[in-house]
Amino acid sequence: MALSTSQVLPLNLSLLTLVLGIGGTFQYGLHISLINSPSKHIQRFMNSTWERRYGAALHPDTLMLFWSMTVAIYSIGGLLGSMIVGTLAVKFGRKKTQLYNNVVALLGAVIMCTSQVAQSFEMVILGRVIYGINAGVSLNLHTMYIGECAPQSKRGMVTVSVSLAIAMGKLMGFVVGLREILGGEELWPYLMSVSAIPALIQMATLPLFPESPRYLLIDKGDKDGCLKAMQQLWGPGEHQAEMENMLAERKAVGDQVKSVKDLLMDRSVRWQMISLVLICGAIQLIGINAVYFYAYEVFQNAGISSNDAPYVSVGIGITEMITIVLCGFLIDRVGRKSLMWVNCTILAVILTLLTVTLSLQNSYTWPPYVSSVLIFIFTLTYGLGPAGVTCVLPTELFVQSYRPAAYALSGGMLWVGLFVIGLAFPFIEEAMGPFCFTFFLVYCISVAVYSFWLLPETKDRSMMEIMESFNALNFREDKNKTICTRL
Repeated sequence: MALSTSQVLPLNLSLLTLVLGIGGTFQYGLHISLINSPSKHIQRFMNSTWERRYGAALHPDTLMLFWSMTVAIYSIGGLLGSMIVGTLAVKFGRKKTQLYNNVVALLGAVIMCTSQVAQSFEMVILGRVIYGINAGVSLNLHTMYIGECAPQSKRGMVTVSVSLAIAMGKLMGFVVGLREILGGEELWPYLMSVSAIPALIQMATLPLFPESPRYLLIDKGDKDGCLKAMQQLWGPGEHQAEMENMLAERKAVGDQVKSVKDLLMDRSVRWQMISLVLICGAIQLIGINAVYFYAYEVFQNAGISSNDAPYVSVGIGITEMITIVLCGFLIDRVGRKSLMWVNCTILAVILTLLTVTLSLQNSYTWPPYVSSVLIFIFTLTYGLGPAGVTCVLPTELFVQSYRPAAYALSGGMLWVGLFVIGLAFPFIEEAMGPFCFTFFLVYCISVAVYSFWLLPETKDRSMMEIMESFNALNFREDKNKTICTRL
């Protein structure tokens, strides 16, 4: 089937999408999966280092504490990065902040690579913090930058590339961690340093592209720079309609950057904030990481050996990538609202079935096979809906002055959620077994209902049109009072 012109991206915009992805959210996805492969090697390194220093091996509980800290502290770094990204993006601009952020990734890679030579497992923990800061900045900045560089008609397709980069990073983490590549015990410092490669690629290529047109016009008042950037990214033309929309937005809301406090207190963005918190900030409650947690056990019960399990993980990563690509083609046709409520409903059904099959897996031979299929369907459905839509919405829900604060809030919530679930879920799973999916099931149903009844569609609409749709919710009480007064 031939692609329509609305589905074809201009060459320079496509290249910018690729370049931003490589050094942006690719890094976040990479470190989510990368830490799994060398876990045993790093724990042995911690134990041997301790024994060399103090003449005795670590107690197993102390070793597990060090390892848990190594895994969880990535989220602390991510939270720090998400807290500062709004300020940096306004002060230095989207492009310069993204370039500077690569220096952080390189610093983390150097620390990781030299940790074994220095006989310091503390450097591994420090490297994870620095990687977290890099990912916390890029997870928000990448989405903001590419969303502001896209024309209105292609905003959904372009912004979904953020989720695609995350999926590619996860997949690459699984692939390079295979024992045939960098998964051997002697190679783990190099495995943990691979972030240097995408950082160097982006540092060499991003200077060839312009700053965000919306940032140039709305934040800096640079009309000529904005027009030049649009022509470079979108091709020759006047692009007058897009510029008029930006000028109307600047005139209506001003260019003063709002804080997170303003975002939480301002009544004019109340329902935008509620949508951001429920759909984007709380996305960890959808259960994707919990399903991955169970995947290893399910696959083993289905007869897949521990040596072959990493290859199944690669298969899950490929499935997620394929569905996110499909989401990119659908999101500007079907719309954000439909993709969200339909797929969240399907996810709720899958979690219900998965709870049943996991409860029965020790009683019959067939449940592990059904559970394996459900895990792949869950991954497919997640990629087709929430994974893509939640990247697009923060850009579309808020006008320019509120957008940095919105990304700081949703990014902070995402990292806190990742930390809390990573820390608490093993205990919840131990106490409740497969019924632990109840929490995620309730969240999926809540988001499906909210998206169906309250979330306005943002497809093919300017920021001012979207703001008007939300104003009908934000000021509904005033309108009702006026009607009652007239009556």
